[in-house]
Amino acid sequence: MTDRLVPKLVTVFQEGYDLARLKADALSGLTVAIVALPLSMAIAIASGVTPDRGLFTAIVGGFLISALGGSRHQIGGPAGAFIVLVSSTVARQGIDGLLIATFLSGIFLTLAGVLRLGRFIRLIPYPVTVGFTAGIAVIIFASQIRDLTGIHLQGGEPGPVIEKLLALGRAADSFNPAALLLSLATIAVILFIRRFRPTWPGLLIAVALMAGLTQILHLPVDTIASKFGGIPRTLPLPSLPAFTLEKLVAVLPDAIAFTLLGAIESLLSAVVADSMTGRRHRSSMELIAQGAANMGAALFGGICATGTIARTATNVRSGATSPVSGILHALFLLAFMLVAAPLAGYIPLASLAGVLAVVAWNMVEKPAFAALLRSSRADALVLLATFLLVVFRDLTEGIVVGLALSSILFIDRMSKTLRLEEQGAADEEKENPLPGLARDTLVYRIEGILFFGAAPQAGPVLDRIANGYRFAVLDCQAVPFMDSTAANLIEGAVRKAEKTGTRVYIAGASGTVRQTLEHHEVHEPRVTFTVSLEAALAAIGAARDRTAAA
Repeated sequence: MTDRLVPKLVTVFQEGYDLARLKADALSGLTVAIVALPLSMAIAIASGVTPDRGLFTAIVGGFLISALGGSRHQIGGPAGAFIVLVSSTVARQGIDGLLIATFLSGIFLTLAGVLRLGRFIRLIPYPVTVGFTAGIAVIIFASQIRDLTGIHLQGGEPGPVIEKLLALGRAADSFNPAALLLSLATIAVILFIRRFRPTWPGLLIAVALMAGLTQILHLPVDTIASKFGGIPRTLPLPSLPAFTLEKLVAVLPDAIAFTLLGAIESLLSAVVADSMTGRRHRSSMELIAQGAANMGAALFGGICATGTIARTATNVRSGATSPVSGILHALFLLAFMLVAAPLAGYIPLASLAGVLAVVAWNMVEKPAFAALLRSSRADALVLLATFLLVVFRDLTEGIVVGLALSSILFIDRMSKTLRLEEQGAADEEKENPLPGLARDTLVYRIEGILFFGAAPQAGPVLDRIANGYRFAVLDCQAVPFMDSTAANLIEGAVRKAEKTGTRVYIAGASGTVRQTLEHHEVHEPRVTFTVSLEAALAAIGAARDRTAAA
């Protein structure tokens, strides 16, 4: 299937959509909305903004991702992966800067979809994705220690993990046992329900129970109402803060980071949905939908929106059949906000921190992490470098370094697969002689990809074709690809051969390889192209006969 720029919602209705499917999608949408309600508020709080902004993102962003996206089952909204980036952007640029960066990110994601760049984003190596996901999980958990334990920090919470832990240690005397007990009880309820009643909405039940206990026992803990003044009952009117050119330049790095992470996270989530359903998403259309969702979320005061793996998986397991379930999930969230907003004020922050602690634990792909550590030194190096840089330096830096390391190691591996085997006359000096080959002829059999990474190995060998031979054959039948660096090496060897009177034949080159060579001046009559090694040897024999006859 081609990656057409058509929302999957359109194809669903073209196929036919009946009442039975609507019922299944409604039940699935309701299930996901119940999961998303506490999670959206928790992610927003952890990101350094008010909880209502998480709900705005889930409603507006979730609606647009499902309505316009290239996946049938993708659920969009605020994601834990963005907590680090959003909180640092708010700290440096303020809420206005965050909204502008989110809107710019939406523009960039839309352009990436229109330009069909989704296929390149999916090429990010597996160790990099596992490493940065685990790193984000560690940072999310570290950011929740304050609310998990009820510690009060004077002057705000530092961003870097080490500084954060040191600040929490210095303020340990403000530890609140009631907050810790609520956090642990929240985690216990979630795990209990997941183990014995997996179809129940464990997150919502745990948060509701803790809210009830807090009010009944009058526990001295912070709640949404005491910290943020509650949740509004309506969506705000769409608007963007005033901005200047200087502000746009200031938030541009944040917008680029949002774009990169949003594209990776959403396409990974879509791939997970594909693996669970056997369907195939349209990556370019998915990026366009992500762009629209981020622009829409910013207009309504929300934060970054992206495809979310956990909610998408819940959607699939709940029996969703189409993007309608995602649209209904957003509408159910809107209804919850309109009807039950005052009740959200009773939710203790310690309980939401417990929810995010479970989310962080689930984000770490523990079997994959262990398998990569065991698989090879190269994969382990990329994994650990990405993980440690994400945790202790910066998310973008971790991804960039992970990609660079993966590329260098891949180039090294591929260069070692290249084989240049010298063949000559049938004597003891030749390891793989060709029967009947004259001593004035040299044959090099090349196997593998001939590219810049193999240049140090191939260059000195190719230079030897001019060492006193009348004829030299480069057998390229087993060369699937050749880049410009390799073509330039061969051109240099041909130039030296011309000076010594050696005639060069290139056998079995594919159309693409021959075209690359010709672009670098390796063409007839400087060399002779033949369809096979046998044809090259026959042409050499004919040339030798003509010389003898003359």
